[in-house]
Amino acid sequence: RCIGRTDLPVDRRKAKRLAHRIRRWARQHGAARVVLTSSLQRATSVGRCLASWGWQHHIDPRLNEMDFGGWDGLRWDSIGAEAVDAWCQAFAEHAPGGGESVLKLLARCGSLLAELNAAESPPCVVGHAGWISAAQWLRGGVSRTPGAAEWPAAVSYSSRVLLARPGP
Repeated sequence: RCIGRTDLPVDRRKAKRLAHRIRRWARQHGAARVVLTSSLQRATSVGRCLASWGWQHHIDPRLNEMDFGGWDGLRWDSIGAEAVDAWCQAFAEHAPGGGESVLKLLARCGSLLAELNAAESPPCVVGHAGWISAAQWLRGGVSRTPGAAEWPAAVSYSSRVLLARPGP
Protein backbone atom coordinates (compact mmCIF):
# COMPACT_ATOMS: atom_id res chain seq x y z
CA ARG A 1 0.00 0.00 0.00
CA CYS A 2 0.94 3.60 -0.52
CA ILE A 3 1.00 4.91 3.03
CA GLY A 4 1.89 8.53 3.56
CA ARG A 5 -0.43 10.69 5.61
CA THR A 6 -2.90 7.87 6.22
CA ASP A 7 -3.10 8.01 10.00
CA LEU A 8 -2.72 4.36 10.88
CA PRO A 9 -2.51 3.30 14.50
CA VAL A 10 0.48 1.30 15.67
CA ASP A 11 0.31 -1.62 18.08
CA ARG A 12 0.83 -0.24 21.62
CA ARG A 13 3.44 -2.91 22.34
CA LYS A 14 5.49 -1.90 19.28
CA ALA A 15 5.31 1.76 20.28
CA LYS A 16 6.38 0.91 23.83
CA ARG A 17 9.28 -1.25 22.61
CA LEU A 18 10.51 1.58 20.41
CA ALA A 19 10.12 4.06 23.27
CA HIS A 20 12.21 1.75 25.50
CA ARG A 21 14.93 1.60 22.83
CA ILE A 22 14.97 5.39 22.51
CA ARG A 23 15.11 5.83 26.29
CA ARG A 24 17.96 3.32 26.60
CA TRP A 25 19.92 4.98 23.78
CA ALA A 26 19.39 8.44 25.31
CA ARG A 27 20.67 7.21 28.69
CA GLN A 28 23.75 5.60 27.15
CA HIS A 29 24.63 8.73 25.16
CA GLY A 30 23.57 11.43 27.62
CA ALA A 31 20.95 12.77 25.22
CA ALA A 32 18.27 15.18 26.29
CA ARG A 33 15.00 13.63 27.43
CA VAL A 34 13.14 15.36 24.63
CA VAL A 35 11.40 13.69 21.72
CA LEU A 36 10.04 15.30 18.59
CA THR A 37 7.42 13.39 16.58
CA SER A 38 5.19 13.87 13.59
CA SER A 39 1.49 14.43 14.18
CA LEU A 40 0.61 10.95 12.90
CA GLN A 41 -0.41 8.41 15.55
CA ARG A 42 2.24 5.90 14.55
CA ALA A 43 4.81 8.44 15.79
CA THR A 44 2.88 10.28 18.50
CA SER A 45 2.16 7.00 20.30
CA VAL A 46 5.91 6.61 20.87
CA GLY A 47 6.15 10.22 22.06
CA ARG A 48 3.23 9.78 24.46
CA CYS A 49 4.90 6.69 25.90
CA LEU A 50 8.13 8.61 26.50
CA ALA A 51 6.14 11.52 27.97
CA SER A 52 4.58 9.12 30.48
CA TRP A 53 8.16 8.48 31.68
CA GLY A 54 8.90 12.18 32.18
CA TRP A 55 10.18 13.12 28.73
CA GLN A 56 9.18 16.30 26.93
CA HIS A 57 7.17 15.40 23.82
CA HIS A 58 6.76 17.94 21.02
CA ILE A 59 4.80 17.41 17.81
CA ASP A 60 6.13 19.00 14.62
CA PRO A 61 4.12 18.50 11.41
CA ARG A 62 7.32 18.99 9.39
CA LEU A 63 8.09 15.39 10.43
CA ASN A 64 4.94 14.05 8.78
CA GLU A 65 5.30 11.48 6.06
CA MET A 66 5.01 12.58 2.43
CA ASP A 67 1.50 13.46 1.30
CA PHE A 68 0.50 11.16 -1.55
CA GLY A 69 -2.87 12.89 -2.06
CA GLY A 70 -5.38 10.61 -3.78
CA TRP A 71 -2.90 7.74 -3.82
CA ASP A 72 -2.69 7.58 -0.05
CA GLY A 73 -3.97 4.28 1.31
CA LEU A 74 -4.31 2.67 -2.12
CA ARG A 75 -2.62 -0.52 -3.22
CA TRP A 76 0.30 0.27 -5.54
CA ASP A 77 -1.13 -2.00 -8.24
CA SER A 78 -4.41 -0.07 -8.17
CA ILE A 79 -2.52 3.20 -8.71
CA GLY A 80 -1.07 1.71 -11.85
CA ALA A 81 2.34 1.57 -13.47
CA GLU A 82 1.60 4.48 -15.81
CA ALA A 83 0.93 6.88 -12.93
CA VAL A 84 3.96 5.68 -10.97
CA ASP A 85 6.15 5.96 -14.09
CA ALA A 86 4.96 9.56 -14.60
CA TRP A 87 6.08 10.33 -11.05
CA CYS A 88 9.44 8.63 -11.58
CA GLN A 89 10.04 10.62 -14.78
CA ALA A 90 9.69 13.92 -12.90
CA PHE A 91 10.45 12.50 -9.46
CA ALA A 92 11.34 15.68 -7.59
CA GLU A 93 8.74 18.01 -9.12
CA HIS A 94 5.72 15.73 -9.61
CA ALA A 95 3.11 15.63 -6.83
CA PRO A 96 1.98 11.98 -6.78
CA GLY A 97 -1.78 11.67 -6.43
CA GLY A 98 -2.02 15.47 -6.34
CA GLY A 99 -0.31 15.52 -2.94
CA GLU A 100 3.19 16.75 -2.18
CA SER A 101 6.26 16.77 -4.40
CA VAL A 102 9.62 15.47 -3.23
CA LEU A 103 10.88 19.06 -3.50
CA LYS A 104 8.28 20.19 -0.95
CA LEU A 105 9.17 17.26 1.30
CA LEU A 106 12.86 18.23 1.04
CA ALA A 107 12.04 21.85 1.90
CA ARG A 108 10.16 21.05 5.10
CA CYS A 109 12.71 18.41 6.04
CA GLY A 110 15.57 20.87 5.46
CA SER A 111 13.85 23.48 7.60
CA LEU A 112 13.64 21.13 10.56
CA LEU A 113 17.14 19.74 10.05
CA ALA A 114 18.56 23.27 10.15
CA GLU A 115 16.93 23.78 13.55
CA LEU A 116 18.13 20.41 14.83
CA ASN A 117 21.68 21.08 13.67
CA ALA A 118 21.67 24.47 15.41
CA ALA A 119 20.29 23.08 18.68
CA GLU A 120 22.66 22.87 21.60
CA SER A 121 20.95 19.68 22.79
CA PRO A 122 19.03 18.19 19.85
CA PRO A 123 16.00 16.03 20.63
CA CYS A 124 15.42 12.44 19.65
CA VAL A 125 13.18 12.33 16.58
CA VAL A 126 10.52 9.80 15.59
CA GLY A 127 9.78 10.16 11.89
CA HIS A 128 8.69 8.18 8.86
CA ALA A 129 10.60 6.38 6.13
CA GLY A 130 9.99 8.99 3.40
CA TRP A 131 10.97 11.86 5.69
CA ILE A 132 14.08 9.99 6.81
CA SER A 133 15.03 9.32 3.16
CA ALA A 134 14.71 13.06 2.54
CA ALA A 135 16.93 13.76 5.55
CA GLN A 136 19.52 11.29 4.27
CA TRP A 137 19.48 12.94 0.84
CA LEU A 138 20.01 16.38 2.40
CA ARG A 139 22.65 15.06 4.80
CA GLY A 140 24.57 13.75 1.78
CA GLY A 141 25.13 17.37 0.71
CA VAL A 142 23.98 16.80 -2.87
CA SER A 143 23.03 20.17 -4.35
CA ARG A 144 20.85 18.92 -7.19
CA THR A 145 17.37 17.48 -7.06
CA PRO A 146 17.13 13.69 -6.77
CA GLY A 147 15.98 11.28 -9.41
CA ALA A 148 13.89 8.25 -8.50
CA ALA A 149 16.76 5.81 -9.04
CA GLU A 150 19.07 7.61 -6.60
CA TRP A 151 16.58 8.28 -3.80
CA PRO A 152 17.78 6.62 -0.56
CA ALA A 153 16.18 3.29 0.27
CA ALA A 154 13.49 3.38 2.90
CA VAL A 155 14.61 2.49 6.41
CA SER A 156 12.82 -0.27 8.27
CA TYR A 157 10.60 0.34 11.28
CA SER A 158 12.52 1.27 14.43
CA SER A 159 15.81 1.91 12.61
CA ARG A 160 18.16 4.42 14.20
CA VAL A 161 19.52 7.06 11.83
CA LEU A 162 21.92 9.89 12.62
CA LEU A 163 20.33 13.12 11.36
CA ALA A 164 22.93 15.67 12.45
CA ARG A 165 25.49 16.85 9.95
CA PRO A 166 28.87 15.23 10.45
CA GLY A 167 31.43 17.36 12.25
CA PRO A 168 34.63 18.77 10.71
